[in-house]
Amino acid sequence: MAKKLQRVAIAYDFDGTLAPGNMQQHSFIPKLGVDSSTFWKEVKAIAKDNDMNEILAYMHLMLKKAHEKNIPITKKAFVEHGKGMPMFPGVVGYFKKINEYAKSKGLVIEHYIISSGLRDILKGTPIHKEFEMVFASAYKYDVNDVAEWPALAIDYTNKTQFLFRINKGIKNAWDNESINKFMPENERPMPFNRMIYLGDGETDIPAMKMINFQGGKSIAVYNPDTKTKAGKKAKKITQELVSQGRANYVAPADYSEGSSLYKIIQLCIDSMAAEIELQNFKK
Repeated sequence: MAKKLQRVAIAYDFDGTLAPGNMQQHSFIPKLGVDSSTFWKEVKAIAKDNDMNEILAYMHLMLKKAHEKNIPITKKAFVEHGKGMPMFPGVVGYFKKINEYAKSKGLVIEHYIISSGLRDILKGTPIHKEFEMVFASAYKYDVNDVAEWPALAIDYTNKTQFLFRINKGIKNAWDNESINKFMPENERPMPFNRMIYLGDGETDIPAMKMINFQGGKSIAVYNPDTKTKAGKKAKKITQELVSQGRANYVAPADYSEGSSLYKIIQLCIDSMAAEIELQNFKK
């Protein structure tokens, strides 16, 4: 009889991890006729002036700017914005290849996104179908599917909550009773030591530290184009995360087979497969 495949999870930030920049800057902000850097400076000013969560500030400003331009923010429009989203090298073909590699090691991977970006923009991307669950900021819509209020805001601190949701098998953002209910470690569907977290910077630090503490693996990635000032800064930040013990490994965000990042993920899978095999000798 064929051995049952054991489940493991890989959780990804999105902006700067799977795709360059912020997802809003590629089509949504330009459509509003607003300069991207000006938009984000205004977001920070709104957050500071109102002692406001920065994610809620950007969601508020998106609605405000759209209303000023008489542009309705609909669920359909967000999905359309996602269709042209650029990805880092190798991302589109990566999932099939890494799934096949894991299967050869007796594992099946569940992929998750935990992002401050917008859930409905992510729905339009070519990789959305690869994920077991997408945890991302989102709007509440009216009967005409026009955005009217933030429904979910995910920032750097509450990303850890969604790792616990994965750990306990809770595939929604609203069930607070189950997330707070005691569950013995050996009954949790996805142990932390079978989880890998990929992120690109300081907003991923709490999630990475928590995964490390719980026995999982964390990988800091940076834009492979380090010729620019922003690219050099991104590389420096991720290298510091490793030197400070906040992330386990660092690599350019190139998901092509044979790349440094791909090899690190393969070795993490090998390690998990070996640990699962060793656990069988304790039974």
